[in-house]
Amino acid sequence: MGTVFFVSPVAGVLTDYIGIRRTTFLGGAIASGGMLLSSFFIDDIVIMCITYGVMYGLGGALMYTPSLAILGHYFKKYLGKVNGFVTAGSSVFTIAMPYLIDVFLKNFGIEWTLRFLAIKSSFIMLFAFLFKPVTTTSSTKKKQISFRSIFNLALLKNFKYVVWVSTIAFSLFGYFVPYVYMPKLVKEKFEDGSDTKLPIMCIGIASGIGRLIFGYIADLPKVNRIYMQQLSFFSIGLMTMLLPFTVGHYAWLVVITLAMGLFDGCFISLLGPIAFDLCGREGATQAIGFLLGLCSIPLTLGPYVAGLIIDSQHTYTLPFVLAGIPPVIGSVVMFVIKCSEAPKSNVSIYRTNFVKEEPYEKETLAKQEEDVM
Repeated sequence: MGTVFFVSPVAGVLTDYIGIRRTTFLGGAIASGGMLLSSFFIDDIVIMCITYGVMYGLGGALMYTPSLAILGHYFKKYLGKVNGFVTAGSSVFTIAMPYLIDVFLKNFGIEWTLRFLAIKSSFIMLFAFLFKPVTTTSSTKKKQISFRSIFNLALLKNFKYVVWVSTIAFSLFGYFVPYVYMPKLVKEKFEDGSDTKLPIMCIGIASGIGRLIFGYIADLPKVNRIYMQQLSFFSIGLMTMLLPFTVGHYAWLVVITLAMGLFDGCFISLLGPIAFDLCGREGATQAIGFLLGLCSIPLTLGPYVAGLIIDSQHTYTLPFVLAGIPPVIGSVVMFVIKCSEAPKSNVSIYRTNFVKEEPYEKETLAKQEEDVM
C-alpha cells in the first residue's frame, strides 16, 4: 500500500501525459507481470521485494489513480454517489479476498495463488479499454513537451488545495495504527477466545456502507463536502482514542469499530469529489496523485512510531490516543479552506467552481452523462 500511494504522483502525471486508457493498461501489465514473476521466486526475499513490492505497487498506482480520475469525466452531477459506489467495491474485496486467498493457499500453494492473483490483475488491461475520457477543446490542442506541460504547477498556487492536501496528510499519521495493532490489543488485553479479526472486519463492512451513504449525501443540494470530511476526521480521531478504553468490554469495541468504519467510508468517498471541487477536471488527476503520494509518508511512519512506543512503554493506550489526535486537529484546521478566498485568475484550475464550461465541453459531458445513466 505504501508503494501504491508513494508512486501515485507519477501516475497522475502519466495520466495527464499519455491518457487514462494507456496509463491503466500499463498499470495492469506491470502489476500482473510483477505478481507472475513473484510466483517463480518465492524463496528469494530480495527479488520478491522488487516484483511483489515495487512492481505490483507501481502497477497498482497506475491503475488506482486513473480509476478515480475517470469518474469526474462522466458523473459530474452524481460524483459523490459514483465515488461512493466505486470505493465501496474495495471494501467488499478487502473483506472477501483474505478468505479466498486462504482457500487457494491451502489447496494450490503459494506459487499458484500468486499466479491466480496475476490473472486477476491482468483483467485490468481489458477494462482499460472501457475508459473513454471526455474530449475537451483544450485537450484537442497540440501540446509542446515541457516541464510545465507535464507537471501541473498551478496546483501549488491553489491555496485551498494546498491546505486540504497538507491537512489530510497530517491527519492520516495514525490512520493505520488500529488496523495494525488492534488484533494484538484484543489478544493481549481482552478475555481469552475474543475474536481478533472481528473488529477489523467491522471497520471494513461499515466503511463500505458509509461510502454508499455519504456518497449519496455528498450530492445533495447545499451540502458542504469539506464539512462532511471534517466531521469524519473528528469522529475517526475520537473513536481511535477510545479504543484502548474498551478493554474488558468487547461489545463496546465492536460498536466503536463500526462507528470508525462508517466515518472512514465518509472520508474515503469524498477524496475524489473534493479534488474535483477544488481543482476542476483538468487539475483533478494530478491533484489526486499528489494527495496520495504525500499521504504515503504518514501512513507508513505512523504504525512504525506506534510500535516503538508500545515496545518501550508496554502500553496500547498512549499510541492509540496519540494516533487519534492528528485527525481531530486536522478537522479544525480544515476551517481555513472555507475561510480563504480562491484566486479567480487561474482558469484551468478553478473551472469547476468559478468559470463556466465551454459550450462544446458542457454539451459533450451532458450527453455522455445521459448515455451512462
